[in-house]
Amino acid sequence: MAKHDTPTRIIRAETPPADYPRRWADQAPPAQAATASTESATSMPVAPPVAATISAASPAPAPAPAPAPAPATAPTAAAALPTVSDTPFRVLIVEDDRSQALFAQSVLHGAGIEAIVESDPFAVLATLPQVKPDLILMDLHLRELDGIALTTQIRQQPHLQLLPIVFLSGDPDPERQYEVLAIGADDFLSKPIRPRHLIAAVSNRIQRARQQAKALGLPHPPIADAVAGNAAAERPNTNPETGLPTRQFLLGKLDALLGEKRSGGLFFIEVAGAIGLRERYGYADFERLMIKAGHLLLAAARPHTLARLNDNSFLALAVDVEPAQLADLAQGLRDGLAAEAVQVGSHDHVHLRASIGYAPLDAGFGDSSLAIDAVERTMLDARLLPGAIAQWQPQPDPGTQERLKLLEGQLEPAYQPIIAVAGGNHAQFQVLLRLRQADGTLLPAAQVIPAAEAAGRITDLDHQVIEHALGLLDRYRHATLPMRLFVTQSARTLMADGYADWLEQALRSRNLDGASLVIDIRMPDALVHGFVLAQLSDRLGQFGVRLCLSQFEASNDANALLTMLPVAYVRLSARFASEHASPQVRQLLAQTLELARSVNAQLIAQQIEDAQSAAAMWISGIDYIQGNMVQSVGNDLDFDFDNTSM
Repeated sequence: MAKHDTPTRIIRAETPPADYPRRWADQAPPAQAATASTESATSMPVAPPVAATISAASPAPAPAPAPAPAPATAPTAAAALPTVSDTPFRVLIVEDDRSQALFAQSVLHGAGIEAIVESDPFAVLATLPQVKPDLILMDLHLRELDGIALTTQIRQQPHLQLLPIVFLSGDPDPERQYEVLAIGADDFLSKPIRPRHLIAAVSNRIQRARQQAKALGLPHPPIADAVAGNAAAERPNTNPETGLPTRQFLLGKLDALLGEKRSGGLFFIEVAGAIGLRERYGYADFERLMIKAGHLLLAAARPHTLARLNDNSFLALAVDVEPAQLADLAQGLRDGLAAEAVQVGSHDHVHLRASIGYAPLDAGFGDSSLAIDAVERTMLDARLLPGAIAQWQPQPDPGTQERLKLLEGQLEPAYQPIIAVAGGNHAQFQVLLRLRQADGTLLPAAQVIPAAEAAGRITDLDHQVIEHALGLLDRYRHATLPMRLFVTQSARTLMADGYADWLEQALRSRNLDGASLVIDIRMPDALVHGFVLAQLSDRLGQFGVRLCLSQFEASNDANALLTMLPVAYVRLSARFASEHASPQVRQLLAQTLELARSVNAQLIAQQIEDAQSAAAMWISGIDYIQGNMVQSVGNDLDFDFDNTSM
């Protein structure tokens, strides 16, 4: 068996439209990205696409250079797309192939970019004053009027000279690509293109155009208003694609209402099973499902305001509603979503379900960030309830003080070796969080982490742990076997604004190889924040850091997550080792191993306590094992990897 301690990381794309027979990752080699402009192909947007999450509103850790947490408003998760104004990026997609247009639209929507499709090339010039796009994304081969002719017409308009035009085409002829650029296009992207490359190319091009317009004192987008002559006319408060109020409008309204101390309620609604739906039906059909979900929820919410927050979550804002009515309104939203079977594709029909967390507006939230953070936390609790609806409950002061008291102590991490079954050339350890209190009590991570999350201190704690790990890597940089550390970080910390930039700088300042660090993300967190974590993984991968998906339990959602999230390692739940004699567990293990191999991820079996479970894991083809049979958790990095084999 070959050594597995340096896995080959493949880059996988999201699910393509149904008319593509294979995944884009198989069809589009990395070199293909070079067909985009150098800046587009090599630059990522500052933020990954928006996902169904709200990032922490807790304060950033004091020691520099730790980043401040992201505000809990959308776009959330890591950071907003780069802008030089408060308006969202807007793209006009000129594409007469419906499946291609819907796919590009859904990818851009997922990144918080407004995207409007125009399938008739003859209608584009008339559409521009109404849409006022920041950029045109155009196909080359359009029926009756091709993209080159249409670009020529656009460039003949004096007020459209600076409007960015980017071609997205599968035409492999380089002469056609040069011709496109010669007649005034700004960029040429080749199909198939990975979603993250499309997002990067579009957002970077718009960002530069806005900066250029600002420097020249010109409005952007550079499209004159045909009626009022006002190029900076205010954008409508309704998303033209979904028919719902825009996210920015609802958040602004929420901030105003919180300041006015009005009665009412805020509802966080998450459509269940998003990962499985996207994996099964693809982005285009998933986007149509979410648009239909929005319409159903809007009908159930009337006369109150509802907006799509991000990928599969919505916010409803009810004003002048008595607290006693909020529970009925939440139930009405859930029932309204589930009442109608929604058609997917040409045959399937699905009943959509939701988990809902809600809170009264007069609960004392200081701003929309805190309010949204509270209802999202409540929604997560609602997932575990039979009715999937939960009301926010304020934490009593005594409990908060007890949690803070619990966190008063000295960080005392422990370590457990992770050994390669077939031998390896790295000394690998998992860093385990422990806290020594003043009375000598040693608290394990299972006690510390929930207390830290409830007290809003998890980001601070995570930074302390990873700073400790970086210090160890620095100290042992000249060890005989290179060291690799697995460090658990919470989803809230990973979503914090600038986390990836801070980590890259922390590694560079110590001159450490990013491949020496693996970030552990717990599967329950990853199931909630998978889409954003996929983008974060790409960013971390730029400087060598990889992800490990921990506590893995095979299920439809978990398997879909594994195909979407670019992880290098998967740490199985303890059940795979403790129940290795069960035929069902062995079958699940074989299926998980096959799935992991298909995405170039390696499996770690944990809590190996005896020779029988170790042998069972070895026979199954597992890559790494850890547990008390290998070595129990300890305070020292003293395991002899050179003389260990299975």
